[in-house]
Amino acid sequence: MEQPIVFSGHIIGLLKEYMGDLVDQAAQETLAQEQFGFTALPYRPDQAISDLLALLDDRIESEGIQVGLPANFLHQMWSLCNEALRPVGDRVWLEGNLDSQNIGKARIRELTYRALIAYIESRSRENS
Repeated sequence: MEQPIVFSGHIIGLLKEYMGDLVDQAAQETLAQEQFGFTALPYRPDQAISDLLALLDDRIESEGIQVGLPANFLHQMWSLCNEALRPVGDRVWLEGNLDSQNIGKARIRELTYRALIAYIESRSRENS
């Protein structure tokens, strides 16, 4: 049987920092698009997760060892994100529809990453 994926508080803190960077980036992109009169394309939770994994790949290459990311971290995140995609997507859909307004990329990322962190933390509690 495969070992459950459990992340330390340090790793979860790094994830939250990286996720915050992605939310800020999306907000800046949206603002720039609006200033030039562009309409943002629809954005989904699976895209937010893909963007997170791409950022993690870059960060692992540039600073992984220095910030304490384990060698197999990206593989663990891929596995965990694949497992979490359905419940995270359902939660984002529900929360996004409660607002009854068109939510943009930054809000989708915020909701997705909040749901993903909740998923990770709930698994950590179950397996500790």
